[in-house]
Amino acid sequence: MSEDVFKKIVSHCKEYGFVFQSSEIYDGLSAVYDYGQMGVELKNNLKKYWWDSMVLLHENVVGIDSAIFMHPTIWKASGHVDAFNDPLIDNKDSKKRYRADVLIEDHLAKIDDKINKEVEKAAKRFGESFDEAMFRQTNPRVLENQTKRDEIHARFAKALNDSNLEELRQIILDCEIVDPISGTRNWTDVRQFNLMFATEMGSTADGAMKVYLRPETAQGIFVNFLNVQKTGRMKIPFGIAQIGKAFRNEIVARQFIFRMREFEQMEMQFFVRPGEELDWFAKWKEARMNWHKSLGFGDHKYRFHDHDKLAHYANAATDIEFEMPFGFKEVEGIHSRTDFDLSSHEKYSGKKLQYFDPELNKSYTPYVIETSIGVDRMFLSTISAAYAEEELEGGETRVVLRLPAALAPIKLAVLPLVKKDGLPEKAREIIDNLKFDFKCQYDEKDSIGKRYRRQDAIGTPYCVTVDHQTLEDNTVTIRYRDSMTQERVAIDKLSDIISDKVSMKNLLKTIR
Repeated sequence: MSEDVFKKIVSHCKEYGFVFQSSEIYDGLSAVYDYGQMGVELKNNLKKYWWDSMVLLHENVVGIDSAIFMHPTIWKASGHVDAFNDPLIDNKDSKKRYRADVLIEDHLAKIDDKINKEVEKAAKRFGESFDEAMFRQTNPRVLENQTKRDEIHARFAKALNDSNLEELRQIILDCEIVDPISGTRNWTDVRQFNLMFATEMGSTADGAMKVYLRPETAQGIFVNFLNVQKTGRMKIPFGIAQIGKAFRNEIVARQFIFRMREFEQMEMQFFVRPGEELDWFAKWKEARMNWHKSLGFGDHKYRFHDHDKLAHYANAATDIEFEMPFGFKEVEGIHSRTDFDLSSHEKYSGKKLQYFDPELNKSYTPYVIETSIGVDRMFLSTISAAYAEEELEGGETRVVLRLPAALAPIKLAVLPLVKKDGLPEKAREIIDNLKFDFKCQYDEKDSIGKRYRRQDAIGTPYCVTVDHQTLEDNTVTIRYRDSMTQERVAIDKLSDIISDKVSMKNLLKTIR
């Protein structure tokens, strides 16, 4: 998929009421977006799919909803005040600012593409007899690029882990990385920039306390660890899940809703015995990948990416990456956070945050496995995977969103063939009966063909047409979005046919 397709997806989101630029009538607010009438339905369905997979399917996972404002010392304890920084670099000619690490990662990705193109060319040339592993080990051009990549990657990983800003800049210079806008290599030094939004709480200037908009939802879970454990009589291992807004003052916010300043996270912190964390890390890694693959967009669109630089609190970390229109990008992180958070809050608050394990007959600070997924990134990956342009017979084309039926904003559109002869009334009657089970839409404007196209474009899996025969025998024509086939069914069978296919329950059952 190319940048052209990505532009089409962005304009499709606007045209069909999925995503709008925030404050658009005031020329917009950069990197902030609003979800429209279709977008909010899809977003809510994605959140339900995640929430139910966590809280409904696991007896030992419960949910909370913590406040956005928290005591400022929490962010000192979590390391955000001192360490929540991005390494930024400016180009003196374009006056544009970039994340130094992202510039280098993009450069590495270009080398990967070169290698993969060599492999693809050879695969075409040699056909079935092609041995990819052998080719990668012996082809001079592949080996040369791989060596170059490995050398850059080793320097990059070391510079990140050492927080060596001079070395990051030197890598950018040595790799001759140019500014995509000015085309020049006239770079400033790399500087650190803290991403938290600060504000004041309190009524007087003297008495106001500096507080932060939370940059993640996880800390609200950690500071409530004992509240949940005691009131819920939870036994380790157990998890606490939360969906909520977070805020980061991203300087390099780009790629539509992929990186925003106000975004939503779905996080689950799973508390385990020390020493068992890496087993649980492996289990949750597999479970989360299965959750993504169950949407049916194709297993080849997902991959794990292990971290080069482990955060100060982690002893293992991986991302689940999805093939966006602009390459493989992170949609979810799985981290083994050790006991860093609870120990740190214990130290800064002076309150004990330990768990008494009756089986071991001792108290300890639990270790934590975190699964953290961006709702907005999940939304973008879902739309990108579902978006298709199809050529039909007769040279006509259609744009269709092949959304899983359980996620589709509208499950059923009911269309009277004409706006007279009692057909609209019959269509309304069908909707009145079915609207308690799933989201329906009535549409009578334009030809039936145009109405089908509109529903395809918002991903509606089923359309029902009410015609004159309906009034005689109580049957309607049901049309299936993906195949565009149609069949005649009795009105009283509609609920069974559609409810089964659009139910969240059936989607949850496909998770391996």
